[in-house]
Amino acid sequence: MKYLTALRQDAQNRVELIEKVDLVVGLPVYNNQSTVGHVVRQVSQGLNKYYPDKRAVIIVSDGGSVDDSREEARAVEVYPFQEILVTIYRGVPGKGSALRAIFEVARFLHAEACVVVDSDLRSIGPQWILNLLHPILEDQYQFVAPYYTRFKLDGTITNNIIYNMTRALYGKRIRQPIGGDFAFSKDVINYLYNQDVWDTDVGRFGIDIWLTTMALVKGFNVCQARLGAKIHDVKDPSQSLGPMFRQVVATLFSLMEEKADYWHGIRGSEDVPILGEPIETQPEPFPISVEALVEGFRHGYYQFGALWEQILSKDSFAEVKNLAQNEDDGLDLDVHMWAHILYDAAATYHCWQKNRFKLVEILTPLYYARVASFAKTVQDMDDIQAEETVERQAQCFEEEKDYLIERWSWAEESIESGTFCGQTE
Repeated sequence: MKYLTALRQDAQNRVELIEKVDLVVGLPVYNNQSTVGHVVRQVSQGLNKYYPDKRAVIIVSDGGSVDDSREEARAVEVYPFQEILVTIYRGVPGKGSALRAIFEVARFLHAEACVVVDSDLRSIGPQWILNLLHPILEDQYQFVAPYYTRFKLDGTITNNIIYNMTRALYGKRIRQPIGGDFAFSKDVINYLYNQDVWDTDVGRFGIDIWLTTMALVKGFNVCQARLGAKIHDVKDPSQSLGPMFRQVVATLFSLMEEKADYWHGIRGSEDVPILGEPIETQPEPFPISVEALVEGFRHGYYQFGALWEQILSKDSFAEVKNLAQNEDDGLDLDVHMWAHILYDAAATYHCWQKNRFKLVEILTPLYYARVASFAKTVQDMDDIQAEETVERQAQCFEEEKDYLIERWSWAEESIESGTFCGQTE
């Protein structure tokens, strides 16, 4: 069922009574009882401290939490000139639909700017609001992405896939394309809201990479905001990031198809300004199970190896096969080969017309192999040295872009000829 509005009737009535505000801050929520109250309080304090003369709405856009998330949010007493609106959104389940409701409120209330922040944050403070909003309100930027200090093993999907691919494809060095905490100008809100994606899989997942990609391709004035450390619920990639990998990578590959004419001619990349006073918070280290990642990769090879042989080039599959079978040599999936694997997968996705989500799903063990290799590389490094390693990886993806173009051309030829889209010599 398609919805003309993401807001329930009681929320619509409340918004109509408010009529007009200057700022909207939105929190997509789902079962965040332990943190959502803290996030709302920090947002309210930030608005009061830095923008006391502006009228604001804080909207908690809930996906039907079965804990007390909504009650915790409603219990927060916000500052004067602020309203808090807690509502269950309408539409397909997922963060995309939560953002649709937030954007709808911002548009109806003619807000100058809109901020969205994750509701599981423990490191957010009032200065986050200043650093996210100031570029929109004072510096004529239109889209603000987050810039965090993160523990070297946090953000493995960003560090090993999304930063590399976004930078190589679209030529902009946005360090956290799926960070979750963004700011938008009024014109960007209007543009994004009017895109026909809200009843698609973007409404279920992958919304953050969609937001960043659309901002880059549309040519909006983009910057990054210093937010210090991002401390949130820790996720061991060997245990809980498989679903996120599948969701984000499927959206990434779909956007590559849609925007192929844009990224084909781009080579190299350029810096994106990083603004805002530094926030002195330190990331929290946590362990990950490299052994579980390696086991997941090797189990995946024996389960999906025949399919990988169809998806990957001959050279890529030979390297994967060698890694899986030579257990005594440890596991080291080279970043150049990793770039080839992702480029192979993107090209195959382009011409693989059925069960495309399943195609991405069976790539998950290859992601485990790369994360295990990255963890091994940075194990004796501090966070700064590990960050330098991430930058070298991203440069490698740029250098291998001609390989992507070659594989994409092969996929186009497969589509035109109607031949099976699988391994080539």
